[in-house]
Amino acid sequence: EQAQLKAGVVEEDTEEWQKDSSFAGLERVGGVDLSYIKGDDTSACASLVVLSYPALEVLYEDCRMVAVSAPYVAGFLAFREVPFLVEAVQRLQREEPSLKPQVLLVDGNGLLHPRGFGVASHLGVLTDLPCIGVAKNLLQVDGLVRDELHREQIRSLQRAGDTFTLTGTSGRVLGMALRSYNNSSKPLYISVGHRVCLETAVCLVKSCCRYRIPEPIRQ
Repeated sequence: EQAQLKAGVVEEDTEEWQKDSSFAGLERVGGVDLSYIKGDDTSACASLVVLSYPALEVLYEDCRMVAVSAPYVAGFLAFREVPFLVEAVQRLQREEPSLKPQVLLVDGNGLLHPRGFGVASHLGVLTDLPCIGVAKNLLQVDGLVRDELHREQIRSLQRAGDTFTLTGTSGRVLGMALRSYNNSSKPLYISVGHRVCLETAVCLVKSCCRYRIPEPIRQ
């Protein structure tokens, strides 16, 4: 099923607003996350928030407790989490269609994944929305490791907006490490989810950061 869905991923910009460096025409940016109660991996809060752009003011929020039944299997997290996020997007489309986000920032990875199809890509293909993977930690795939060289590259990110490319041993560019906030030396790991190119993804995430975590996901 994962391989079938992966065939639907589009790794390039498809929207008019993506063609303009100031993202003219982009008015609504969504953020999604599933967070668990400490010590309980079956009770989670599924959240979808939509913010105005570029002001980043909350237009819509939907947070509800859900019972997660699928087991956690490394590399298949999406099968555990995505159904709840798809439901949240569908509820929004039913109840407030005018607030439908034009892009979703997803707490997780897109192409930066053992089979190139993380939660951000999975959600993108199922909802047909542009999606961007925004991860707080490096997923160690295709030879990417948190070794001394990686730590040195992180130290080279001196100010907000600095980046370096995450290239696997296969030679494939899997994502970008971004220093999102001057006061945080921990980077974010940005990857393409669906219907967006990496350069656009990084620029958009950068423009949504008031702190380390971009505002749509933080909210």
